[in-house]
Amino acid sequence: MKLVFYGAAAEVTGSCYLIETASTRFLVDCGMFQGGREADMKNLQFPAFDPVGLDFVLLTHAHIDHSGMLPKLAALGFDGPIYCTPATAELLDIMLRDSAHIQQKEAEWEERHRPNGRRSIVPGTPLYSEKDVVGALKLIRPVAYDTELRPHHTVVCKFREAGHIIGSAIIEVWVEDDGQRQKIVFSGDLGQPDRPILRSPARIDSTDILLVESTYGNRLHKAMPDTIDEFVHAIRHTIDHKHGNVIIPAFTVGRTQEILYLLIDLTRQRRLENLKVYVDSPLALSATEITMRHIELFNQEAQKLMAWGQERRREMPDIRFVQDVEESMALNEIRSGAIIISASGMCDAGRIKHHLRWNLGRPECSVVITGFQAMGTLGRRLVDGAKLVKIFGHEVPVRADIYTIGGLSAHADRDALLGWLQNFRKPPRQTFVVHGESSIAEEFANTVRDRLGWSVRVPELQETVEF
Repeated sequence: MKLVFYGAAAEVTGSCYLIETASTRFLVDCGMFQGGREADMKNLQFPAFDPVGLDFVLLTHAHIDHSGMLPKLAALGFDGPIYCTPATAELLDIMLRDSAHIQQKEAEWEERHRPNGRRSIVPGTPLYSEKDVVGALKLIRPVAYDTELRPHHTVVCKFREAGHIIGSAIIEVWVEDDGQRQKIVFSGDLGQPDRPILRSPARIDSTDILLVESTYGNRLHKAMPDTIDEFVHAIRHTIDHKHGNVIIPAFTVGRTQEILYLLIDLTRQRRLENLKVYVDSPLALSATEITMRHIELFNQEAQKLMAWGQERRREMPDIRFVQDVEESMALNEIRSGAIIISASGMCDAGRIKHHLRWNLGRPECSVVITGFQAMGTLGRRLVDGAKLVKIFGHEVPVRADIYTIGGLSAHADRDALLGWLQNFRKPPRQTFVVHGESSIAEEFANTVRDRLGWSVRVPELQETVEF
């Protein structure tokens, strides 16, 4: 059996792993690279393998850095099934369409603003079209959590709760090859335990081979009570004292719903009041509706809060989902009192760039960063303290307060990752640390080696490992 790392190796994005045996070839995840020109070039070079010979794809969750190249895969000839949880299947319908739409718009912008006669480093051509998305969506096959799936006569797998976003999964895979049966576990993106809305990640107690994420493998998140205090301060100080706006870049799926949950809960607790919240992302309403259709996946506290909201509608914050472009543009005329939640979560695409352009230069405003910011993204430059950024070709001074609230992360921190690993009754034969920036992945691998005594390392991009 061979395992090839085609993404998320010594970096966070582009998750894509190929498993090959004498009788089958399949992928786990097929994600897009994100974070600047280098990521764009990697996406243009996709794939480094033959997509026609693949039997099937297993998908951990709907985030674009795990699913975003599925339409390209289908356009190049892959026609096998794509297995994922039911909630992930629903989310893919909106997220992949949105991905194609954003690519088309950004390609058009690139062509319009390219200097005459100059060739772009990255051609202004979308990676795929909405027609390609439709082709990929036809291949989706939903699978319930904790049920046994046999996608091939030599492969058995189960999707287990990952606690990252709605529908996210850890995937257990048993593979038979040359008379031997080996188990591989793909952690996908693991959530922090005991978080708002979602259940904690499922405990897995055995495997031969493990791929574990390491996004925050070198740090601890702030405790939830302290995180909430900081979040409340950012909002109240900005709106009540500075009389500005609060801009929150947020992933449309997962983070947006968690922020809305917190704003509702803080209103219920009377720690915040009279909130005017604008959710400015064309697919956020659909994503939120999908989330609400899966209340059975919520934890008990989240289900109780939803019941309170149904009973006390008049006490709820004023939450408006912005759909059309004109209404989105009108938000930039609001000078104070608004909380604007908008995608993309890393500030590199979508409507958030417009809101940052009009609010970053205003000292009375604040930007609240609540999620991971990959290297090369605008969000990362803000987190790293940039005083001047370029947005749509305009230089924008950074005068707004920048709050980085890591405690709201949808990713497990170092101790949560270690806690999840300690559920294994004995060490895996080999553990690979993936989905983390190179230095962080190496540091986490060293921590696992030192504390647990496991055989562990960080793979290289396109490295092939034989078992």
